[in-house]
Amino acid sequence: MKQSAERNEVIARLRGEILSSGSTVYSSHSNEHPDLGPLNRAFPGDCFPFRGTHEFISHTSETAAATLGFMAGLLSRLMKGPEMAVWVGAHRTLFPPGLKAFCVVPDRIIFIDLVSEKELLWVVEECLKCNALAAVVGEVPDIHPIALRRLQLAIEKSGVPCLLHRHRPRSVENTVCTTRWMISPMASLMEDDLPGVGYPQWQVALLKVRNGKPGSWQITWDGQQFQHGYTEKTGEENVYIKAG
Repeated sequence: MKQSAERNEVIARLRGEILSSGSTVYSSHSNEHPDLGPLNRAFPGDCFPFRGTHEFISHTSETAAATLGFMAGLLSRLMKGPEMAVWVGAHRTLFPPGLKAFCVVPDRIIFIDLVSEKELLWVVEECLKCNALAAVVGEVPDIHPIALRRLQLAIEKSGVPCLLHRHRPRSVENTVCTTRWMISPMASLMEDDLPGVGYPQWQVALLKVRNGKPGSWQITWDGQQFQHGYTEKTGEENVYIKAG
């Protein structure tokens, strides 16, 4: 009973925060097909299937940082409208002001820090039922296939996409996720030989995409959108790999 009361309190608090963020609760997802630049061609109909669960696998601190950067860019594509998003995690490694580099306003994200993975997944599922949100981000290393199906059912009802960052998972099994990614860091892309840190650049591996074409690309974020990364080879370089 105590646990149920605590959950109800969490739901009430989340609803209050979402409603107090503005005078209007918007219907979600005015932008039906977020533009992911060169990655669009991997998706069925050249449209990112955002109404699904999207897994991002990382095994080291370096790949985790690169993954969070790429997810921030993806989140900015999902937040083109006025909706807010929720970011749920157990260990806050994200620096919210850094999201501005990816055109994401941190004030439009509700950050929730939890300790228990069970509670974390429960909060993610409850947030996915709120169609006033643009997206829900969850940081959890492992997730049972049944739990993932529950998230998928919530998404099908609300239309809210879910981005799951699975850092150092104990196992990576076949699941019902819509896409599965692995992001690796690359040297930043310098502009006109200027000193300092250039545009973020990643090696993006799309391991699985339902009805699409998995592949691997060098991708950069030019401050506004995803673009092809620098390569010494001319033309587009796609190395297709076996779907997971």
